Amino acid sequence: MARDAGNRGRRQRDETPEFADRLVAINRVSKTVKGGKRFGFAALVVVGDQKGRVGFGKGKAKEVPEAIRKATEQAKRQMIRVPLREGRTLHHDIEGRHGAGKVVMRTAPQGTGIIAGGPMRAVFEMLGVQDVVAKSIGSQNPYNMIRATIDGLKKEASPRSVAQRRGKKVADILKKPEAEAAPAAEAAEA
Repeated sequence: MARDAGNRGRRQRDETPEFADRLVAINRVSKTVKGGKRFGFAALVVVGDQKGRVGFGKGKAKEVPEAIRKATEQAKRQMIRVPLREGRTLHHDIEGRHGAGKVVMRTAPQGTGIIAGGPMRAVFEMLGVQDVVAKSIGSQNPYNMIRATIDGLKKEASPRSVAQRRGKKVADILKKPEAEAAPAAEAAEA
């Protein structure tokens, strides 16, 4: 029966090959009982399609593979979609918070790479971001860092969504303030 469960998990993984997963943290916890100690494992996993969707999950079990499987399933259920600029970076700088964890994520020019610490790097890699500069301030707990990163990514807005919400054209949203100030200055001189 145990072998059947393993095959079922493998079959499900084969059916959804579009998702990549990354194990971020594994924690061994022990409970002291009359006969000695009982060990359990907690796993933290980030899953993404590397095209703008990402999710995280945590799982607990008596064995490591079972904890990872549970975490992966939960991550696939909790995925969010994040708009990316040119499919490689963020549209604008954002901050995310969760508890004592605070993260700052900044858009970066092409060729920068992912400059971010451990758990945040896993989120960006699974999301498909290629250029980003990120800094974790506060909590170094991987659970809080990932939650803060996801919180920030939920705030990400593309120019198209902003234009649609405000009833304007995308070109109006992306206009630079300097470009608007230059014609006004020329008109004042004339």
